[in-house]
Amino acid sequence: MLTFAEEILLLALDDQKGAFKPLPPQTLKLALAGAFLLELALSGHIDTDPATLRVIHTNPTANPLMDEILDRLHPSPTLHPTAYWLKEIAWDIPQMEQRVLETLVEKNILKVENHKILWVFTIRRYPMMDGREVREVRSRLRDLIESDAIPDPRDAVLVGLVHACNLFEDLFTEEELRRFAPRIRDLARLELIGREVNQAITKVSMILTESMSASISGIV
Repeated sequence: MLTFAEEILLLALDDQKGAFKPLPPQTLKLALAGAFLLELALSGHIDTDPATLRVIHTNPTANPLMDEILDRLHPSPTLHPTAYWLKEIAWDIPQMEQRVLETLVEKNILKVENHKILWVFTIRRYPMMDGREVREVRSRLRDLIESDAIPDPRDAVLVGLVHACNLFEDLFTEEELRRFAPRIRDLARLELIGREVNQAITKVSMILTESMSASISGIV
């Protein structure tokens, strides 16, 4: 089974180019931080409520990056809300995107290709081996959104993360998105951490927009 972080990363990659789709700044970092917190919550390592995030136990998870995040949460003498930890993990855990990409390469889901630009600069791309895994994720999400079924907890969590990253635009047409918008919003509200990821991304986008507007006004 893929982790939430792996599924989000697959959805965020361009199938053909092996590069990330254009997303608002910091969106992917926050989504991956939320994905790891959600894995820890579902595995019983942490518990969350609107006010605090608590570590319940520190048993290893068999995922090195997740264990590193758990170690970051555990020593804190002060209880903080989930939103605080989302930002701490997003900014302080190094190379999250790269490390998740490497796990997908190890699982033979992605391959590594190096391309030269102007015969000097090398850029790395991660095209999919056959795309089977991302097609399965997309199909699962479409089936859930198009039905009235009560979602499996993992699928409900994934809906919240995909919604926060605006990646449903790649799964549905504009007309379908308008039709399914209430269903997507309802499912995205089911889980606290997913809601916090959405709010954190919205706040970052607002801050960046205000900053750019202020810069433009200063120039004018």
